[in-house]
Amino acid sequence: MSSERPPERPRRGVMFVISSPSGAGKTTLCRRLITEVPGVQLSISATTRAMRPGEANGVDYHFVSREEFQQKIDRDDFLEWAKVFQHFYGTPRSEVEARLVAGIDVVFDVDWQGARALKTIRPGDVASVFILPPSIAQLKHRLEGRPGADAKSVANRLNGAGRDILRWGEYDYAIVNDNLDTAFAELRAILMAERIERTRASLGPVVDQLLKDSGLAT
Repeated sequence: MSSERPPERPRRGVMFVISSPSGAGKTTLCRRLITEVPGVQLSISATTRAMRPGEANGVDYHFVSREEFQQKIDRDDFLEWAKVFQHFYGTPRSEVEARLVAGIDVVFDVDWQGARALKTIRPGDVASVFILPPSIAQLKHRLEGRPGADAKSVANRLNGAGRDILRWGEYDYAIVNDNLDTAFAELRAILMAERIERTRASLGPVVDQLLKDSGLAT
């Protein structure tokens, strides 16, 4: 018996769009997905906000000036872009398309505005997931525990949380992040199901050959 693995079926990559209120855990879940699941990469957004301690240009974000960002808008370089908390964020078009064609799944850590725009632009490529906190009290506790958090920033993000949660019904899936391991297992299962769906879409020639060989082809 051969020990060789059968070749993987060709498929287009999944645009795996993940959103949540600030502090609900989407960034942690996205990073874990990229680290633990082969064939998954993060969409690196361009942003006009300042680089934070520990971040690297081209790894966490493409950090650009407002002038550079506007030039990219004018050239139609973004799949989508939005203003969030006084800063601009955008998804580079060419980087994403190259990965999808290569069968790589691209994770998007975006807010509801970005998710809505991506679903409008690429409805056949997007699978979207909204991460909910178990409670507002728990969300407040997580936000207060962030490095550099102050009362004003926590209050601003809590004020925005309700408006974000109102959008949860626009997503294909929703997960309550009351346990990180459980939430990650659910998120991974969703991605695996979406991969199968994309593979199914490319199986037409295989089915045609099966029908031909069985004598049922018309």
